[in-house]
This record gives sequence, C-alpha cells and structure tokens, in this order.
Amino acid sequence: MTTATYTRARMSYGFLLTPKAIFGLIMIGALIIAGAFAPFIAPFNPARQDLLMAMTPPQLTGPHYLGTDHVGRDLLSRLIYGARVSLLIAIAVVFFSGIVGVFLGIVSGYFGGRIDSFIQKFLEVFWAFPPLLLAIAIVAFLGQSLTIVIVALASQRWIPYCRLARAETMALRDREFVVAARSLGAGHARILREHILPNIIPSTLVVGTFAMATAIISEAALSFLGLGVPPSIPTWGGMLADARAYISTSWWMALFPGLCIFLTVLGINLLGDVLRSHFDPKIKNF
Repeated sequence: MTTATYTRARMSYGFLLTPKAIFGLIMIGALIIAGAFAPFIAPFNPARQDLLMAMTPPQLTGPHYLGTDHVGRDLLSRLIYGARVSLLIAIAVVFFSGIVGVFLGIVSGYFGGRIDSFIQKFLEVFWAFPPLLLAIAIVAFLGQSLTIVIVALASQRWIPYCRLARAETMALRDREFVVAARSLGAGHARILREHILPNIIPSTLVVGTFAMATAIISEAALSFLGLGVPPSIPTWGGMLADARAYISTSWWMALFPGLCIFLTVLGINLLGDVLRSHFDPKIKNF
C-alpha cells in the first residue's frame, strides 16, 4: 500500500478508530460471531436440562461458567444462542423496514402531489400506534413465530426511513445533476436509482444502525412478556422472564442476559452516533 493510498484510507475510515466506534464494532462483531458460530462455541445444548444442577452459581473452573437456570440449563450456552436470535431479528427488521421505507420515501418525495399525500396519510395511520403496542397486537393476533415477530417489529419501523428519504429526495430532485439527467432523457426509475438513492444511503445507514438497537430491545421486551419467539428458542428477553421468580436467590439468571442486552445496545448506539457525526456535516463541523 502506497503512502497516498494509506492517507486516503485513513481520511475515509479514520473515524472508525475512535474509542466509541471501536467499542461498537467489538460488540457487533461479538454478536455476529456468537450468532454465526453458536453450535461450535456453546459448551452445552441450550435446551438440555439437568435438575440436579439447577440454579448452580457461576463457576470459574467450569463446567457452567455463568451458572445454570431453574431447570439446570447452561446460561452461557443459552446466551450464545440468544445472540443468534437477536442478530437475526435485528438484521431482518432493519433490512425489510429499510427497503419499504426508503422506496416509499423516495417515491413520495420525488413525485409529490397526490402520490405524496396518499403515502403520507398511509404513514400517519401507522404512526398513530405506539410501536411496541402494535407489535404486541400483531403477535397476539397471528401467533408466535420468528417470522411473525420480524413482521410485527418491522410494521412501524419503516416510518423513519420513509420520512428521511422523502425529505432528502425533495431536497435533491431539483438539484443540477438531477435536472441535467432529466433533460438528457433519463427516466424516473433511472434518476431514482442512479442519482437519488446513492445520495441518501449514508443517512439511511445511520438510521439503520439505531434501528438495530431498538429492534433488539423490542424483541427482548416481547419475549419478556411471553409474546416473542416460541419458548423453546432461547432469547435474552425470555431468559429475563424466567429469572423474575428467582432474582432474589439466583442473581446470575437475570444479570447476564440483562448485561448482554445493555452492552449490545450500547455498542450499536455508540457506533450509530459516530456514523451520524461523520455523515452529518453540521455535527461534524460543530
């Protein structure tokens, strides 16, 4: 790598070397590794019960390093498999809500008029419901499954993408490069795909980063209420729900799942804050 190339790379990605960004990347990396390689990392089957080892406290020398729950299941293994659920839900919710929200946003902002009015009225219908309450209603009506939880959490999380994409598209649609493309005969689809969309991706990534954190918290809340994924699938929220009755005698059952949620959400939010500061000139130059 030449000196010039190294300098350009440092200017482009140097913001990722800040302490907040490093901590966020570490937490996201740990979540990805735990989720992708759970069968190879987890020391025990997360569903394996051993009543003789029930509520065993953390053991520094093993085999249950973080202890066991009320039916003898290994907490470390369940935490690792719970990371897989959190990762899958966070990525799926951000992906599907981002696609829907950005598509509706750029269409609304670019064409305006009746199309814009219709999409905004449609948005206001969903905006009227509290996100968690709407998710609870969807899960309670359709039943418990991983797919339904993803749909329930994504049902309203497309709105921030839509509002952001609409605002930025309205600011871009009359810019010189868009007018020039239109005058050269470019169609609406090509303008949206090649000139509008690339310019709103950085802001969308920032929104998506924060949305991952809120999706993890919401999934944990649904699981805590017994409305998340089926109980047979280990989740951090479900582990907290199991620990409610034993929190005064088996503190580790609630501590470690809560700590995983806290550190993961903190890391994602810190990384999102760094990305927002980098991509927003007003904040970056403040």
